[in-house]
Amino acid sequence: MTKWLLKSMTELSSRKWISNMTGRLAQSSISRHFIPRFAKLYGIRVDEAEKPLQAYGTLNEFFTRRLKTGARPIHPHADSLVSPVDALITGCGPIQDGTVLNIKGQDYTIDELLQQSPRAANYENGFCLVLYLSPTDYHRIHAPVSGTIVERDHLPGRVYPVNDFGLRHMPRVLSRNERLVSYIRHSAGEVAVVKVGAMNVSSIRYVDERVTKVTKGDELAYFEFGSTVVLLTEGNTFTLRKDLMTGKRVKMGEELGRLKA
Repeated sequence: MTKWLLKSMTELSSRKWISNMTGRLAQSSISRHFIPRFAKLYGIRVDEAEKPLQAYGTLNEFFTRRLKTGARPIHPHADSLVSPVDALITGCGPIQDGTVLNIKGQDYTIDELLQQSPRAANYENGFCLVLYLSPTDYHRIHAPVSGTIVERDHLPGRVYPVNDFGLRHMPRVLSRNERLVSYIRHSAGEVAVVKVGAMNVSSIRYVDERVTKVTKGDELAYFEFGSTVVLLTEGNTFTLRKDLMTGKRVKMGEELGRLKA
């Protein structure tokens, strides 16, 4: 009964207009008074922020903050695939004949994640990492590899929560929520950086849509509230770092594994 009630409440609160209302509040000047309390509540490392707390004019401005130079070193090896975000790994494993198995008990197809993109075939036997960002985390999304952005895709959708409850109990959250996808061609193949919107604010913003050439660690986009990045690699191009698994935390710029031609 409790699970049914929570699912029903989540269905009702997943409407875009509710997220828009939350977004307007977070972008109002009144919201700046909540910044110290918000930072304390979520244990945010304010010493890493680019600016002192009082310099942020709104809660949203603080939430999408940049970090001080050097706060997130980028793994230097030419063949490393790095984490595009600070996150908890909530799923990782090989893609088997176009299906990602057991993400919190649910299977997803690459076709549904990428909404039948012609590029989906590239990832049918690749590798998938699901990276969840909580409100505690730094919310800018960076390039996991150096290469060329060959396509950007906007996939409209809902704004269900992408936390543990949402992934376990709401059907097909990662493929039903709004998504922005960046496809990056690199020396060993291609990666898809799937940015999944979430309940409350949901907005995903590109830093500069005109940019096509990126260097590993460059900013791609940012979330205006906690969300998830699904990172896909092509078949036979990636080997996961041996100590990484579901439940591990990673920082932006940290090596996830190695690419191979």
